[in-house]
Amino acid sequence: MLTEGSQPRILVIRGGAIGDFVLTLPALYLLREAFPNAVLEILGYPHIASLAENRFYANRVRSIEYGPLAGFFARNGTLDLALSEYFAGFQQIVSYLYDPDGIFETNVRKSGARNFLPAYRKPQNLHAAREWAQPLESLALFLEDPAARLFLSSDDLASGRAWLGEGAGPRLALHPGSGSVSKNWTAEHWELLGLRFWERFPEGELVVLGGEADAEVLRVLGEAWQGKRVRFAINLPLPTMAAVVASCGRFVGHDSGVSHIAAAVGVPCVLLFGPTDPAVWAPQNLGVRVVRAPLGNWRNLELSAVWPAVETMCER
Repeated sequence: MLTEGSQPRILVIRGGAIGDFVLTLPALYLLREAFPNAVLEILGYPHIASLAENRFYANRVRSIEYGPLAGFFARNGTLDLALSEYFAGFQQIVSYLYDPDGIFETNVRKSGARNFLPAYRKPQNLHAAREWAQPLESLALFLEDPAARLFLSSDDLASGRAWLGEGAGPRLALHPGSGSVSKNWTAEHWELLGLRFWERFPEGELVVLGGEADAEVLRVLGEAWQGKRVRFAINLPLPTMAAVVASCGRFVGHDSGVSHIAAAVGVPCVLLFGPTDPAVWAPQNLGVRVVRAPLGNWRNLELSAVWPAVETMCER
């Protein structure tokens, strides 16, 4: 039996937002399938990469927000000895960092890294999951299924069930925000969607997900829905939030990282897209239905175009 010290070691460097990370999971899946005995580590944002740590994909996560790493982004920079030894200890490094001049790659190679694969690309005409998996073809790894999958632990699922507790009617998880206001349907439309939901499902409960960036829309909806069957899940750790969505069993959101998480745990989703292209950014999972604003303009998307898809999902 191989000890960890004798196992091959792979490092995946992945910064970016939640959605970018989740859309990279199909590439990570290829690596894990091809090298099941490898020690796979992620250098990234721990609160995001926790979705993969000890959950099939990664053995451990290291924070990219580490001061001495700055030297690796400077031409002829001073390279931290401990980090140099760290990079040199991997048989394969796959980097999704934006590095147009190759400065980071050059410095990592100076540290003694044997195999460095620059994998960052800006998705345009190809779906993002395929775009970010394509560089792995140089390792003879070819993506067939672009759907991202999350593998929650039994503890994750138990925490989600505990947070929700018992409920009589259908539960609908929703996220009325995203990383950009331009990708958001109006708060007024979300308010009307909630009222229509309770009109149709009087025993139903809304579970509203959000974080600091969503403070304003959460405030508006909290005031509008006072006295209703609604709970706000704010700033939950991402694995717990994913488990809450899984327990709700259905989800409505925008083009956001939370929506990608919802699709990746396998629940039916209705996702609203405005100016961004769903052919590039929408989750490819079964059970995902995209409703796009006509001409990509939110002012053209009325509740009447969204509610039938939500109602059908909630009736299942």
